Amino acid sequence: MKMLTADITKLLDKLYNLRGEDSVVLKKMETEREKATETKERTTNEKATLQEKIASLEEEERVLGSEGEKLVSALSNIKTEDFQTVLEKLNIDFNPDKLSEKINELLPKTISKVQEDTKKAEDELVKVEAEMNTAIATIEELGIRKDEAMENQTRLNEYFELALNGNINITRDSITSLLEKFDFTEDEQREAAKILMFPEDALFDYEEKLKNAEREGKSISEVFAEAKENIEKEEEEEVLSPKEELINLLTELGFDYLDFTNNDLEKILANYNKNDLRSNVEFAKANNLELDMFVDNAELLYDKEFEQKVNKLVEIGKEPVDIYLNPNILIKYDNDTLGSVIEKLVSSGLDPKKVPLIAY
Repeated sequence: MKMLTADITKLLDKLYNLRGEDSVVLKKMETEREKATETKERTTNEKATLQEKIASLEEEERVLGSEGEKLVSALSNIKTEDFQTVLEKLNIDFNPDKLSEKINELLPKTISKVQEDTKKAEDELVKVEAEMNTAIATIEELGIRKDEAMENQTRLNEYFELALNGNINITRDSITSLLEKFDFTEDEQREAAKILMFPEDALFDYEEKLKNAEREGKSISEVFAEAKENIEKEEEEEVLSPKEELINLLTELGFDYLDFTNNDLEKILANYNKNDLRSNVEFAKANNLELDMFVDNAELLYDKEFEQKVNKLVEIGKEPVDIYLNPNILIKYDNDTLGSVIEKLVSSGLDPKKVPLIAY
């Protein structure tokens, strides 16, 4: 009679695990299904949010174009001289021509910015829909795989019942072909086939061990506890990935991370410093700079000289809106170079405050 060695016991532990509800195969499928279901629900919500955002941006573009056109048309029919007395008496600086010029300068830029935001949202929607469709396909596939796994489990239990009753008449190939579907190695398949075809060598002893354990009041779960430790890989302690940590921080600071492209996120991660990012955003908020300036210029999030350069521009009289509309000045120059540019303007007799940032 073949001894019930540690290796044989381990193999039988694995086989018996596959026979029951705690089968690692079924458990793994259930975990995958739960994960895919969560992904489906998340992406479904993200899809709806993005669709609403796109519709809102498209409407904003339409309104900007329509109202801008009406405003320019209205101003073109206004002559300053028709209201010269009242404007002078009320000390109102109203120049329809200059106002029209400013609208014609800023409106296309604003509409272009809305169009860019729409394109980003549309690109992200494509990615979210792809992720959602993959999750749906995975759920459907897991349903089919689970049916097959249950059929395989039923066959395995039939083989064991036949073996334990001493009536096994299944060929070795039938047994190994079935075990191959459970990802057993060739050596494990051959050894398991021997155990089932010659149950008196080890299977009867193993079954008796289980019955003794049951008589002692141990549950099947307790009997297989050690087996599960040997079969299943130890789950590592859940640790957020750098990208997940960044997304959490952006959300905490008031951003919608979907506004950033994947390239932007990768660029931030490559230069990621949590303290610098938090400091730059909080400084921007304190100085009334709109956060979407960072969305369009992700490099400013990790710019270590961001505060210094903004302060330098504020010192020469630039308003937050000037800086917000011309963020390239912060990207184009480091702090020392920006200081040199300002000094050159002053030495040339120009007032840096009056020189548009776009001309720097």
